[in-house]
Amino acid sequence: MEAHGRTPTRRTLFRSGACLATAAIGLATTTPAHAGDRYRRRAAAYPPTHWIPASTSNYRVSSRPTSYPIDFIVIHVTQETFPDAMKIFQDPAKQVSAHYMVASADGYIGQFVREKDVAWHAGSKDYNNRSIGIEHEGWVDQPQWFTDEMYASSAALTAAVCDRYGIPRTRAHIIGHVEVPGTDHTDPGPLWDWDRYMDLVNGA
Repeated sequence: MEAHGRTPTRRTLFRSGACLATAAIGLATTTPAHAGDRYRRRAAAYPPTHWIPASTSNYRVSSRPTSYPIDFIVIHVTQETFPDAMKIFQDPAKQVSAHYMVASADGYIGQFVREKDVAWHAGSKDYNNRSIGIEHEGWVDQPQWFTDEMYASSAALTAAVCDRYGIPRTRAHIIGHVEVPGTDHTDPGPLWDWDRYMDLVNGA
């Protein structure tokens, strides 16, 4: 998503993740919803996630990795707050979703689409079919949103997804939305610290 942003206040930054469990009423900490445990192997552990289903109009039901191999992770920045992006994923008119979204303040992770299903996040049918999309709360030109907690939580998630599907933990397979062929998006932007992120992914 690439909407015009606004400068966050300190209060906004620290409200985002902490209030999400209330916003997603009835949710409990879970392990992610996956295609099937036959693909599980000794790997990095998934961090805690919460299931917050996107509208069924905003993704395609599938049976990955049987139907399509999963060989990319696409890193996004929402250009929205977490609650506003969550509303977009749950609005059937929006035709957009991601598998996961990570909150700025505390690294809270919401899962919106099961990994077996195809989220509409990359702007490319081919890349949607073959990737997991991870959104990050914030704006590309406001690095204060990219907190230690966000980086650590997202990196743990990415490492676990890589290990589950045999995706190499490299920049050739962990890409920004800007790197999807044909995209007109710029996220996660030049202020996203790829060196730091990849060090965390590979140290998970």
